[in-house]
Amino acid sequence: MDELTVVIERAGPGDAGELMTVQRAAYVAEAQLYGDPFIPPLVESGEQLRKVLAGDAVVLKAMLGGRLVGAVRAQFSDHTCLVGRLVVVPDLQGRGIGRRLMAALEQEVAGRADACVLFTGHLSEANLRLYRRLGYSETHRERVAAHLTLVHMRKPLVPAAKA
Repeated sequence: MDELTVVIERAGPGDAGELMTVQRAAYVAEAQLYGDPFIPPLVESGEQLRKVLAGDAVVLKAMLGGRLVGAVRAQFSDHTCLVGRLVVVPDLQGRGIGRRLMAALEQEVAGRADACVLFTGHLSEANLRLYRRLGYSETHRERVAAHLTLVHMRKPLVPAAKA
């Protein structure tokens, strides 16, 4: 795949259906890994996703031709960017789309956030490797269920201007 053919841009409410399809396809492997088909990305409703897209979240999508092939979203808490739902279609995972989405998101929020924070499951080795390569450091672990410990990570950014 030629990286230059992937275009990263803002997603909007009209992208909800396609984004939900990509999200569900991407998270099936995570659900299988943890033996839990009810993880939040798989049970999020279309209406919930449309509200996110219409709200103040930053949601970026990766387009390859006319196909939505990935996305990432973020919210803000004070001067911290809360990253979530990084997804890439299964047939294109491992080809740099997730890395490009994260880089675009960090560029988008630079100056508005002092750091980006995120979490992933302790068994999600590919996710952990990606985030470490992108400069994220583990801050702590949080056991949330017998089968799941969340690994919280943080990456400092250019400091936000203080209002």
